[in-house]
Amino acid sequence: MAGGVINSSDPDQPLVEINVTPLVDVMLVLLVIFIIAAPIMAKALKVELPKVAAPTDVEKNVVDLVVYIDGTMLLDGKAVSLEKLPTELSQIFNDKPEAVLRLGGDGETPYKKIAQLLSVAQLSGIQRIAFATAPIK
Repeated sequence: MAGGVINSSDPDQPLVEINVTPLVDVMLVLLVIFIIAAPIMAKALKVELPKVAAPTDVEKNVVDLVVYIDGTMLLDGKAVSLEKLPTELSQIFNDKPEAVLRLGGDGETPYKKIAQLLSVAQLSGIQRIAFATAPIK
């Protein structure tokens, strides 16, 4: 008799239906175990990185561009206007294509000014740009 129908007249006929209750019980127990073990395992994954005394990685060819809140710009310590900046940058980076432009500025400098300088630097063909930051004390 197929299809899960049990014939009551034949007691020796095997049961065709599957009892899923034990399977569900085992799955629920595993789920509870993983729920309890996951936070414990996450805390156990902390890594102690080795501490070494190494010199700080300093680029040798760095060109500094500093912009102040009033719009004044200094390119390697010399004042430069926004109109002359693309030609100055092109000249410097044609001589030293591996150099890095380090862009620094006052914390109150408007974002629009920084975005404008990034655009000028990109149009001048500069491949590497870094942002000057101060260490947290």
